[in-house]
Amino acid sequence: MASARSKFGKDTALQVRMMFTMFLLGLVYVVLIGALIAAGSGAATIAVIAGVLLLVQLFASDKIALAALGAKEVSPEEAPELHGIIERLCVQADLPKPRVCVMNTRMPNAFAMGRSQKSATVCATTGLMGMLDTHELEGVMAHELTHVINRDVMVMTLASFFATLAAMILQFAFFFGGGFGGGYGRNREQEAGIMMIMLVSILVYAVSFLLLQALSRYREFAADRGSAVLTGRPSALASALMKISGTMERIPSQDMRRAEGMSAFFIVPARTKKSLMNLFSDHPSLEKRLAALSRLESQLQGTGSQS
Repeated sequence: MASARSKFGKDTALQVRMMFTMFLLGLVYVVLIGALIAAGSGAATIAVIAGVLLLVQLFASDKIALAALGAKEVSPEEAPELHGIIERLCVQADLPKPRVCVMNTRMPNAFAMGRSQKSATVCATTGLMGMLDTHELEGVMAHELTHVINRDVMVMTLASFFATLAAMILQFAFFFGGGFGGGYGRNREQEAGIMMIMLVSILVYAVSFLLLQALSRYREFAADRGSAVLTGRPSALASALMKISGTMERIPSQDMRRAEGMSAFFIVPARTKKSLMNLFSDHPSLEKRLAALSRLESQLQGTGSQS
């Protein structure tokens, strides 16, 4: 049974998409660095700054995000049901148990962070734990653990680095353009170099953003699928998603804005109705997710009846 579930849950398409995304981002990043060097910026300085930012993104971004959201690590005594669910799922998935955090907010949601399976953290909000029954909460936690299993959190972290760096360079070129071209009295060639940096940075940011959105949508489908396979209850996750989505509209705007910057990492988007980011979806629609889970329910029942 375990081997059958493992085979059924393997998502080669997600791995291919992640590799393709990183390849394309690598290409546009090379173009950005080339533009900086061509504009007269010091290659060594660029390399050092980019390296430091990448290390911060890899090793500290999860800690920074957790602190910004006010998520706190909890012990088994403080959250026995949550720990119990995660321990059972980790045994089933042959996965090291991650850190378990709780975010004190009425917003019902959950997310996973971390650059590897050994350094992962999964977090549920108090609003989520108070709203879902055991099977629904298990489905949500299995979804988050699937992100850890697939290592897509690390890829999302790396991918977001390119967009962040491009945005920082663009801001620097816009507000302090003299730093790239030699300061006051720069000639037309230097001004053209600054303009090239700005245009390339805009391009890199746009490409990075669109690739991130596309990858984010697909990884949510993959995590829904992994949850269904791991728990054997697609209907429980579907029920949880409906409850969460139906409640999100009633959450105060201040609670939503606090988490909006991390929306791509949550199981359901954490955004206010008036947010401009709603124009660019990083999650599949609820209807598509429910339809996919319904198909998985039929497939699992068919597999079970055959065995």
